Amino acid sequence: MAHPKRRHSKARGRKRRTHWTITAPNVGECPHCHSPRLPHHVCPSCGYYKGRQLLEAKEVS
Repeated sequence: MAHPKRRHSKARGRKRRTHWTITAPNVGECPHCHSPRLPHHVCPSCGYYKGRQLLEAKEVS
């Protein structure tokens, strides 16, 4: 395998990593209960997905 002849500088490595940022999740609103939920997921608070109830609703304590 090939090995680097000289060491890369810190600036060169950091320039390469400029796009390694974390993006926030794309959270939408549930059309049934209007609580935040991820797209294409069952709503964790009401259990609805695409107008049908798939899970039992969790009781808030």
